[in-house]
Amino acid sequence: MSTATEANFDGLVGPTHNYSGLSFGNVASLNNSARASNPKAAAKQGLTKMKALTDMGFVQGVLAPHERPHIPTLRRLGFSGSDAHILQQAAKQAPKLLAAVSSASCMWTANAATVSPSGDTSDKRVHFTPANLVNKFHRSIEHETTGAILRATFNNERHFAHHLALPSVDQFGDEGAANHTRFCDGYGEQGVEFFVYGMEAFNNNAPRPTKFPARHTLEASQAVARRHGLSPDQVVYAQQNPAVIDAGVFHNDVIAVGNRNAHFYHQEAFLDTAKMRDDLLAAWGDRDSTLHFIGVPSADVSVQDSIQSYLFNSQLLSRGDNDMILVVPGECENNPAVWAYLNSLIAGNSPINEVKVFDLKQSMSNGGGPACLRLRVALTEAERQAINPSTLMNDALFERLNHWVDKHYRDELHEKDLADPMLLIESRNALDELTRILNLGNVYEFQR
Repeated sequence: MSTATEANFDGLVGPTHNYSGLSFGNVASLNNSARASNPKAAAKQGLTKMKALTDMGFVQGVLAPHERPHIPTLRRLGFSGSDAHILQQAAKQAPKLLAAVSSASCMWTANAATVSPSGDTSDKRVHFTPANLVNKFHRSIEHETTGAILRATFNNERHFAHHLALPSVDQFGDEGAANHTRFCDGYGEQGVEFFVYGMEAFNNNAPRPTKFPARHTLEASQAVARRHGLSPDQVVYAQQNPAVIDAGVFHNDVIAVGNRNAHFYHQEAFLDTAKMRDDLLAAWGDRDSTLHFIGVPSADVSVQDSIQSYLFNSQLLSRGDNDMILVVPGECENNPAVWAYLNSLIAGNSPINEVKVFDLKQSMSNGGGPACLRLRVALTEAERQAINPSTLMNDALFERLNHWVDKHYRDELHEKDLADPMLLIESRNALDELTRILNLGNVYEFQR
């Protein structure tokens, strides 16, 4: 138990990373649509963060990107002929559909799945449920490949249990770990799993946003908790404030983040903050450590500054007991109110003692900060040894993946380029080689 740790598995940015403005409710995504992207820079920015966390002593893994453009989806939607002909017809008849099936959004692996560690589950295995992401078409096509990549990464049935995604309907809209946090004394001990939802699907009288969609439902969270075999008295549900969803907070991880015994959140994040605190404290009980609530007042940092800077879409990482580091995007340093707050935070009495800044502009321009790019998996030493070792970051893998990016990725991509048959060929060649680097087997449809 004492040797359990938390691993972060970051999504590797795919070769078709582009700005098509596909995510209604995500302000950065909408504001940057039609800009040229740089897939090579995006992938390297992500790799740099992964390597830096590895060098700091954290367990860091890599999750492979998906096949894009996704020709099988276009075939299911009535396009036929050769792959090149399908791309040509889609670009002519349905350009936004082509953009959707070309999205590299799977890099935001906080939406890949919900993960429950073995300390929480009835069968003492780590459980994974890929998120159906039903609210956005371009993300709703991800969960089958996500499941295949997770099974190839955590490929030992003795330690890991893999579920299918929930039914792909709005009532069970599931956005994965972006709306899920776990509080615990130590990573190997039983924790409190905290599920945040945007609306109650089967209760029309309950509050819900009016401008932007509530992507995640209470019913989805309850279903995941049941299938993972979680103890009901160690599960807490809280509703997002509908007003902040309408302001552009499309996931809870844009307005709050938690780790071990610290909950860092904006004062407007939740519909009922007092109930959230009371429910977490009741589930926390008489554990050895104090559960710290670090609520950021609107007077210090506004909701809009939170969204613009992605202050809360940061990684909160433990270096030891009551010693945490906050990994933030460069936008935080450039926002005077946010940077002033962070300096006061680390000078205060909370467990957060250091802030580390990373340049993630390519991801941030599509609305994804440090926390979006990673899936957290708490592991015992035996479980860590059971992971596919080829997916764990180290000096050799960092060098090999940088060389792979240099070989296969473009340094400029416009939306019109998505119809280029050569981009599809380049992407497939890249992914085919990547499955050998990461020892994943044939996880892509084009390989089968």
